[in-house]
Amino acid sequence: MHVPEAGRTDAPAVPDGSGVSFVMPVLNEAAYLRRAVETVLAQDLDEPAELVLALGPSTDGTTELARELAAADPRIVLVDNPAADIPIGLNLAIRASTLPTIVRVDAHSELSADYTRRALATLARTRAANVGGVMRAEGRTPFQRAVARAYNSPVGLGGASYHGGAHEGEAESAYLGVIRRAVFDEVGGFDETIRRGEDWELNLRIRQAGYRVWFDPSLAVTYWPRESWSRLARQFFATGRWRGELVRRYGRRNAARFFAPPALVVVTAAGAVVGVLQLTGAVSGWLAAAASVVYVPLAAYAVVVLVEAARGHSWRDRLWSAAILPTMHVSWGVGFIGGLVGGAHDTVDTSRLGDRNTPLP
Repeated sequence: MHVPEAGRTDAPAVPDGSGVSFVMPVLNEAAYLRRAVETVLAQDLDEPAELVLALGPSTDGTTELARELAAADPRIVLVDNPAADIPIGLNLAIRASTLPTIVRVDAHSELSADYTRRALATLARTRAANVGGVMRAEGRTPFQRAVARAYNSPVGLGGASYHGGAHEGEAESAYLGVIRRAVFDEVGGFDETIRRGEDWELNLRIRQAGYRVWFDPSLAVTYWPRESWSRLARQFFATGRWRGELVRRYGRRNAARFFAPPALVVVTAAGAVVGVLQLTGAVSGWLAAAASVVYVPLAAYAVVVLVEAARGHSWRDRLWSAAILPTMHVSWGVGFIGGLVGGAHDTVDTSRLGDRNTPLP
């Protein structure tokens, strides 16, 4: 018999075979959507299932592809998401769905056939409100493979459990997540004022309500990262800016790892200033020697980047890795500082919109 931990509340039980609703926000995903949908529809489930796609205003044929897929399978439901924001799209999709367990899916992801069945078993066993597993990033090109290695490395994204954790247990957040609808409704759904980090904030409210968020390393989702340097930089800038906003709102509830990239930016800026002062002779002698201590963390970071890059399978992979880690960290850190100082306001992830000339929705 399951006994809840002290101070924790079991999520409401759901009878076996009650069914699951998959929800997926979609915007400009023509290259990935078909495969993502196929892996959802191929789930090893002996119970009702539906897939609700929240369609943003795509410009690459994604909407037409979604309509084609929906016409071929009655389990697919389409809803419009004219605002294009992920939390709005998720709320729209969940409101349009009908079954008691919600499985969030990303159009850049692929599920193993047993993913949902395993997640439902974990939900039933632990009575957690939300269960997630490992984000297993993969790549098709040298650039994307290098980004995937950075995602899968503790150095790249800070060591959250879903980026390679091995131990099952309570977690701060869940990647994508398989969540009980009753708890989702109880805590009020996704906060539509948050455009990035909405999953972390939802899981914070779930934990504050007394429920468990659970990490199960036996669950793995394939994730395809951004395909170009500019898209990667724009994605991480927007994510960092919204993390700065979340720190403004929730302060010390944010983990210490979120402060590492902005610290790198500050130290890099300080190193640049010290270097200029030393080269121009504005500081000299013992003062110049003392100021040189700022180079120590930068040198240590450079060593870490080179060690990570050396794991690449080819010289091209290694060169991309050496460029990608600083791109991720500096873009995120600059965004974080801007969000912390001035707030995120209407910052959007323009990497989902193609090149910089693509108009915002």
